[in-house]
Amino acid sequence: MRRTSAFCAALLVWPLMAAEWPQFRGPDARGVDDSHALPTRWNVETGKNIRWQTPIPGLAHSSPIVWGDRVYVTTAVAARKPELKVGLYGDIASVDERQPHQWRLLALEKTTGKVIWNTLALEAVPKVKRHPKASHCNSTPATDGKRIVAIFGSEGLFCFDANGKLVWKKDLGPMDAGYFQMASAQWGFASSPIIHDGKVIVLCDVLTDPFLAVFDLSDGRELWRAPRKDVPTWGTPTVVDADGRKQIVVNGWRQTGGYDFATGRNLWWLDGGGDIPVPTPVFAHGLIYFTSAHGRFRPIRAIRPTATGNITPADPGQTNEAIAWAHARKGNYMQTPIVVGDLLFACLDNGLLTCFNAKTGAIRYSEKLAATGEGFTASPVSDGRHLYFASEIGNVFVVPASDRFSIVSTNRLPAECMATPAISGGVLLFRTRDGLIGIGATN
Repeated sequence: MRRTSAFCAALLVWPLMAAEWPQFRGPDARGVDDSHALPTRWNVETGKNIRWQTPIPGLAHSSPIVWGDRVYVTTAVAARKPELKVGLYGDIASVDERQPHQWRLLALEKTTGKVIWNTLALEAVPKVKRHPKASHCNSTPATDGKRIVAIFGSEGLFCFDANGKLVWKKDLGPMDAGYFQMASAQWGFASSPIIHDGKVIVLCDVLTDPFLAVFDLSDGRELWRAPRKDVPTWGTPTVVDADGRKQIVVNGWRQTGGYDFATGRNLWWLDGGGDIPVPTPVFAHGLIYFTSAHGRFRPIRAIRPTATGNITPADPGQTNEAIAWAHARKGNYMQTPIVVGDLLFACLDNGLLTCFNAKTGAIRYSEKLAATGEGFTASPVSDGRHLYFASEIGNVFVVPASDRFSIVSTNRLPAECMATPAISGGVLLFRTRDGLIGIGATN
């Protein structure tokens, strides 16, 4: 149940001018909002630093996004409660759910968690299966404050106005994202759309005919489509505007690369790395950070935005004119890395956290977050002072944003957590299996 005391509601005023959090991991996927200090401790049972809790129906791993006084979240709702198997395991089997699902977009009041509207986008039987750890609604929506776009996997790309009214939709084709070595193992689509300069950017790395495409936000008109030569990937594109050119950068195995924002021309490309790429590229200090894992290598690399042509080295740990620094086996699998100040933090799915000098790649430490075998899928976020790492079973580890490792606190969420949190106005917004929770100082 949503719990907000009248006393707290009367005393607390949420700043409406806080920085927006319009897409996966916030502006440019950086995952940082240092405008307010976030609480490092909370307690769901006692209500300490809990602003509100709102149940959200269905199962989805899409993250909340924020614009103004609204929080937006998507979900997929079925009549029966779906299976969710978290933890560290290697099962590649799919969950076959032939029951109808409702894909929905919800808007909530940021101060109280009250649902303002709940729009049904589509009701249908899912066209593809999912992994036991995934959902039928993994992609985070994006907004520019006037429009909200969401990818509901094979069901398509949808655009809504700020009142939840459907403006347009596009059929992207079958978004069959699964294990490239076993086509029957369907895992579910997860790349999120982003909005930039009035355009919607989508990365559709799937088993058949993968592509990167740009659509006009106003009417859904396709502006360009660039074919890709890669296996399924699950990362979100990032726009990098540096050194006199604007490019869309995407993670991959066979074709990590940069594409001209205006035309879709492939500016540079890189072959090799982990064969199941999930993390999103991050840009800081004049470098684009990529990491991937699974298979022989799990590299992490810093690439200069001036890269041109084929920049593939002989070995994933090597550097060249385009690759500023690299480690062949220090990257991570599921989580998108985060840069805070001069430090880059990357965490494996088993909770092994490595801190690098973001400019040189020098390793400052490598330590485990949890003593027990907890899985980590949600990417970290930061208020510039601390980092927040949520495990799949709902433990949130708070770590200083420094080159010395320690755990300030460990806090419980009310349910499993697979989605990356959002930050707005000094409040953490966690999406759990059962709902949305706002965490911020209450005294």
